Order: sequence, then structure tokens, then C-alpha cells
Amino acid sequence: MHWSLGRIHLAMLFPAPLLTGCARPASEPGSGTAEEIAVASILDDFHDAAAQADFDRYFGHFSQDGVFLGTDGMERWTVADFKAYARPFFEPGGGWTYRPRNRHVSFTPAGRTAFFDEMLDNDGLGEARGSGVVVREDGRWKVAQYNLSIPIPNALAERVVALVRAPAP
Repeated sequence: MHWSLGRIHLAMLFPAPLLTGCARPASEPGSGTAEEIAVASILDDFHDAAAQADFDRYFGHFSQDGVFLGTDGMERWTVADFKAYARPFFEPGGGWTYRPRNRHVSFTPAGRTAFFDEMLDNDGLGEARGSGVVVREDGRWKVAQYNLSIPIPNALAERVVALVRAPAP
């Protein structure tokens, strides 16, 4: 399946000089309930695996039918499609680094699904936001959906919308 990436290319999100480093935990270790700690732990490891260019560990955090939503409106990647796209970025010395902070996790009443949002710091994009859903699959928390976005200050929204609507050069 071919994905049109529009005006913002994923390669811009993961430029080579930014592809190394280590993600840090989003919250104090050991804070929250046992399940909150478990979800935070897999999200921290998800980010660390990307920063360490550990392809198998990174993609091992996705559920079987997981989806990654990128910053471009056209980016909706199944795990298989995202693996094919991302493999070159996970070559030795590669990966990408998003440092999570200010994470919030909530659970459904049955406790088998959790929703999260987290602010992320990235050297190239600055502040970004990750949000998504994790589910219990085979006794482990897995990322069913991860949505990477770039928050736009309200004061800049009209200008950004105008840029997005403008014809491509």
C-alpha cells in the first residue's frame, strides 16, 4: 500500500542528526497504581527502543492490529506498513528520540484498555504530543494506537491553517 505523505514528510520528523539518544521516563518511577506504572513502563520502553534503534523491541510493543498515526493527515500506518517504512531508520546509529513528560493514563472500567496522552520533546520538532490506546494482549500491555501530533498554539492556528490550505509550490 502506498501512502501519500503530503507536504510534511516523515523523513523530516526523523532527520539523521536527531536519530540518537535515549528517552527518559515521563514520570517519577514508581508513581501511580500498579497498572499505571505498567503502562508507563511499556511506553517508556517504546520510546527508549526507538531512541536505541531497536526495531524488534519497538515494534514488539504494538498490538497485532496496531496503528500509528503520524503528523500528516494522510499518515495512518498499520504495523506492517509502518515496519516497512521505518526499517531503514532502525539501522545501526539510527532510531528517533522523543523524550516523554507529563503523561496521563486512564483505564476503562474493565481495566483491559487504557488511554494515554503525553507531551514529548524532540530536538527537531520541539514540543510534540503522543496519545493513544493500549490494550491487554496475551497478558501484556500493547500499543493499539499511537497518535503523534504537533500542538499548535491557538494564536498561530489561523496562520498555520492558511499554510496548510495554500497550494503546494
